[in-house]
Amino acid sequence: MAKIIIPKPWEDRELRAVDEHVYLNRREILRDLAVTTAGLMAGGMFASCTDDSDQVDGPTSSIGDRNFTFPGMDSLYPADRNSNYDLDRPMSDPYDVTHYNNFYEFIHSNDEDIKSIYKYVSVFDTRDWIVQVAGLAKRTGTFHLGDLIAEMGLEERLYRHRCVEAWAMAVPWTGFPFSRLIQFLEPEDTVTHLRMQTMENREQMQGIDYQTWWPWPYVEALRIEEAMNELAFIATGLFGKPLSKQNGAPVRLVVPWKYGFKSIKSIVKIEFLDHQPETFWNKAVPAEYGFLANVDPSVPHPRWSQETEIMIIDGERRATQKYNGYGALVAHLYE
Repeated sequence: MAKIIIPKPWEDRELRAVDEHVYLNRREILRDLAVTTAGLMAGGMFASCTDDSDQVDGPTSSIGDRNFTFPGMDSLYPADRNSNYDLDRPMSDPYDVTHYNNFYEFIHSNDEDIKSIYKYVSVFDTRDWIVQVAGLAKRTGTFHLGDLIAEMGLEERLYRHRCVEAWAMAVPWTGFPFSRLIQFLEPEDTVTHLRMQTMENREQMQGIDYQTWWPWPYVEALRIEEAMNELAFIATGLFGKPLSKQNGAPVRLVVPWKYGFKSIKSIVKIEFLDHQPETFWNKAVPAEYGFLANVDPSVPHPRWSQETEIMIIDGERRATQKYNGYGALVAHLYE
């Protein structure tokens, strides 16, 4: 694909892969930088990316110095809303969205469920976030997420969200089209699939060692034409602020016509492939979780019906729409 040029939202500098020495020694460099800039920060030159008074996270979650940030990031939120994506239902409440979510890496007790994950993410360190790009593409290497955000720009989109467990929400995501990033990375013509990987940090994600029966790390994949579809979205924010950790901070995928487990969280690697790779749930429980995982009321889960869904905001039961109501934009991919 030809290189595209996209205006940068807050600075004019060339996007580049992180130098290996810088990447391997990034903690030490940041520590030194903190010393030299302490006076500037005290004087207010750098603004915090979060405001503790109106965080949508739980009381023990992602407030503090372990959050992803870079100079100028706070000025990017809230981003302008893209009016091409409207909803047929009320917006879900921020409390519900940030307290009712799956992130299995943090579940480390039989007594926990998805409504308690927010309690255990404060230790998750999302600072200085690096995304590795590998495989069949012209631009590969390690990229700082701040550079990618600056290159791609941000917008807000309202999307329906449908979990495979038959509950649903309506969510305002901030981010950029996946296709924009793919075009920038210039995959080779032989690419058929993209494989993505979640952070695997056993010290901070206690659920990994607790749930030894799962095939960690968490990986997901899309066909290239799915990833290039206009709906596929790389999210860095939620409700006009940077992502909360339990929702996949600092960067996640959103593919609203598929069941929620396809929307991988806390992405650290993107790989361009010429074959279909294994994915986490399809490998672990192939009889229950297919590779495509498109929302379809006519295809039941082996243990429950998918004909209806329950809206978390008010408990209303609605009829499930094929492709979660996005058939006009994605049905042609599966003809």
